[in-house]
Amino acid sequence: MQFGIFTVGDVTTDPTTGTTPSEHERIKAMVRIALKAEEVGLDVFATGEHHNPPFVPSSPTTMLGHIAARTSKLILSTSTTLITTNDPVKIAEDFAMLQHLADGRVDLMMGRGNTGPVYPWFGEDIRQGIPLAIEKYALLRRLWREDVVDWEGKFRTPLQGFTSTPRPLDDVPPFVWHGSIRSPEIAEQAAFYGDGFFANHIFWPKEHFQQLIAFYRQRFEHYGHGQADQAIVGLGGQAFIRPKSQDAWNEFRPYFDNAPVYGHGPSLEEFTDQTPLTVGSPQEVIDKTLTFREHFGDYQRQLFLMDHAGLPLKVVLEQLDLLGEHVVPVLRKELDAMRPAHVPDAPTHESLKAATLVGSPA
Repeated sequence: MQFGIFTVGDVTTDPTTGTTPSEHERIKAMVRIALKAEEVGLDVFATGEHHNPPFVPSSPTTMLGHIAARTSKLILSTSTTLITTNDPVKIAEDFAMLQHLADGRVDLMMGRGNTGPVYPWFGEDIRQGIPLAIEKYALLRRLWREDVVDWEGKFRTPLQGFTSTPRPLDDVPPFVWHGSIRSPEIAEQAAFYGDGFFANHIFWPKEHFQQLIAFYRQRFEHYGHGQADQAIVGLGGQAFIRPKSQDAWNEFRPYFDNAPVYGHGPSLEEFTDQTPLTVGSPQEVIDKTLTFREHFGDYQRQLFLMDHAGLPLKVVLEQLDLLGEHVVPVLRKELDAMRPAHVPDAPTHESLKAATLVGSPA
């Protein structure tokens, strides 16, 4: 079971002080958060990809390459790589390069994003979002798995005798998760290839994601990749933690009430009741996170959103201390103990490399 954090890289005013970090400060803070994640024993740091204010992570591989040089164990990932508006050739090159720099500590999450205006900025049409995701990802897989590619499709110029460089480390492409909050076509795509499916269920009730994950598991088995309960599932989550529950509620409330995404809507009490957001003590975070297994089955990766809504860096680092010391060790022990032996761990570069060697001809 892998535990980690993901960030969307928002630049948001702290509602308690009126202070807004600069882009430079926010970028540096994201790096500091990643380093802290490794320090406290987390497994994964994932960054989003955005090309519009108030977000700063427009170049995830640049940031992850920098973090790779300053860490030794942390898996570096994305919480969205925009397969719809990026060129698959550039994705193939960038992440293979990152693989080499990070000695394999790399995977990525494909997504269509949630910002409509981005599409025309990169010459695409949002009305073609699903076909773009399907065609571009099919090409990306070939670029990583075939030394020479001849290809022709609808959304980019043809390729003739093309070789993407560098080749993936050890001839093992990065593991791919497909993230979606609403599209069964993306769950189908993940199942077809035997890839992972990540349900970032931080904003909607669990019932919606139960349907998506059940569909993905069913189709994973249909395509012959294993039993439905062996499908590779990741989940999002949110938490604000203090040793005393009431302190957590009092401190987080002004951030929640003014958050750009969900502020000025449901109350904090309503939102925590209807979504994975947990505000309270470490034990309360443990208890609620353990219910995810009841709702979605055994899964392989749990990422928490911890640095949004204008929370100052000092508070985020304190959150990570509590998460790493008091929450994750218990969750890791409990979830590992409940997982049946036939349910796999989350794929890593080393496990994929070993599987490739086992499957190679003698």
